[in-house]
Amino acid sequence: MQTRNKIFDDISQMMTNAMGVAQGAKDEAETAMKSLMDRWLADRDFVTREEFDAVRAMAQKAREENEALKARLDAMAARD
Repeated sequence: MQTRNKIFDDISQMMTNAMGVAQGAKDEAETAMKSLMDRWLADRDFVTREEFDAVRAMAQKAREENEALKARLDAMAARD
């Protein structure tokens, strides 16, 4: 009976070690994939969300200024 428990203990320990190795491999693969994706995205020269929002705000402001100037020009032309 003692030998049987030793075999089960050994198998249990081996399975525990195998799960630890598998978890380590999974973590390593995730880190490698994230690094690869970060490099790929950096090479594509995409803009960040903050940059996009800043340019959109500048365009909106320019559009509003153009509308205000057009209204002033129309008012000046109507006076003549």
